[in-house]
Amino acid sequence: MSGVFGSVRARATLGATLVVAVALAAAGAALVLSLRSNLIGEAGTQAERSARAVAAELAAGTSYDALSGLDGDDRPVQIVDEDGRLVAATQDLERISGTTTSDVRPRPADPQRDDDSDDDDDDDDDDPDGGRNPGESLEPGEIGQEVTFTNGAATIDGDTEDYRYAAVDVETPRGERLTVHAGGPLAAEHSAVRTARTALLIGVPLLSGLVAGVTWLVTGRALRPVAGIRREMAAITASEDLTRRVPEPDTHDEIARLARTTNETLSALEAAVERQRRFVADASHELRSPIASLRTQLEVAAAHPGLLDLDGAVEDTVRLQHLAADLLLLARLDAGERPSDNRVDLAALAREEAGARTGVVVSETEPAEVTGSRGQLARVLTNLLDNGRRHARETVTVTVRRDGAWAVLGVADDGEGVPEGDRERIFERFVRLDAARSRDDGGAGLGLAIARDVAARHGGTLTVGEAPAGGALFELRLPLAADA
Repeated sequence: MSGVFGSVRARATLGATLVVAVALAAAGAALVLSLRSNLIGEAGTQAERSARAVAAELAAGTSYDALSGLDGDDRPVQIVDEDGRLVAATQDLERISGTTTSDVRPRPADPQRDDDSDDDDDDDDDDPDGGRNPGESLEPGEIGQEVTFTNGAATIDGDTEDYRYAAVDVETPRGERLTVHAGGPLAAEHSAVRTARTALLIGVPLLSGLVAGVTWLVTGRALRPVAGIRREMAAITASEDLTRRVPEPDTHDEIARLARTTNETLSALEAAVERQRRFVADASHELRSPIASLRTQLEVAAAHPGLLDLDGAVEDTVRLQHLAADLLLLARLDAGERPSDNRVDLAALAREEAGARTGVVVSETEPAEVTGSRGQLARVLTNLLDNGRRHARETVTVTVRRDGAWAVLGVADDGEGVPEGDRERIFERFVRLDAARSRDDGGAGLGLAIARDVAARHGGTLTVGEAPAGGALFELRLPLAADA
């Protein structure tokens, strides 16, 4: 069963069908109950009308034999006295239930009972109403306002039906307290309810099946693009071809947005993989040169110890060490390493780093504390100062200032500057604008890339512009510490 209902299409169809079926069943039940109530009420109204018509004749003094409501009408009528004895009934009445008595023919009064009644006259104080309804007092010739309804059945001239009975009290001009029971047929109610139930038993399954079919077709059509996206993603996974894209439907719904987001993700993944490939290729290329140089020097030294260039070997080893450190830091940054929460004063850090280099001056500073890794921020400043020293004619100038909620560190040189078209490209990895510059004089092209990545990890930015002296001006903007 889990396989059958494991798809969105099947679950949507089942859910919609159940909701509609429950709604239809509830609405049908309410309709049947309302119809039954209305029809029973109508039968009760008819019964009350018949009972009051007979009661009106009794109130006018009409004898039992002359009552028009007892002349073979198809509605059962009983007239009962205050002792519960039947005094008159419909002529063709054969059987009745649901009233105060099941008698269908009047019985003569019991003399013994009358004598007993006379003997009990002394007990009238115990029952002052003589068996009458104490809730309603009537005058001779008056009809009671209260009506009592009951349900039952009756057989008239061989036909048995269900009836809604209405009971009305009346006081005859002779002072007799009588109760008239008249029935209204419930055949119409039974027929209508049976018809409604049959219609519901047939209609609810049919409508539910129709809803299920329509929902199945509509959801299948709506989810068809999803199936295409899934097949294409499976093909991309199998082929590892990140240049492929999933089809985008010509709609403006969630599925179209899903397809566009999927393609954007594939594009970002393709770019990331391509960057990784270039990074590996460039790193291999950068590592190959110092390793080859160091190996050559060692092989020469092995054959001719007197020709060993110890300074060159040490320089290549240091270069390898720096390159390995840069690659390791980039790998940690790419892995999402978060900086620490230490407080660092950029002004103090700038003075410390500038004091260890010739040709670097700190022109103006003001305290500017930021939150982050002191080692990584020092690495940013070191890379910027080394880059400035390589391109400056004479001097590199460092400034630290506040700008609202930001701390701004500037490193400016008096060199030739960076062409406007290359001001973003220089932050790419392994990029060197001066292709003729030797690798020994320049770097591997990772310093500025590392500096921008560190700035981004600290919630800041690193940009390059034109310095007042005409060279390059690098600005590192970092958010000030919370209470700085």
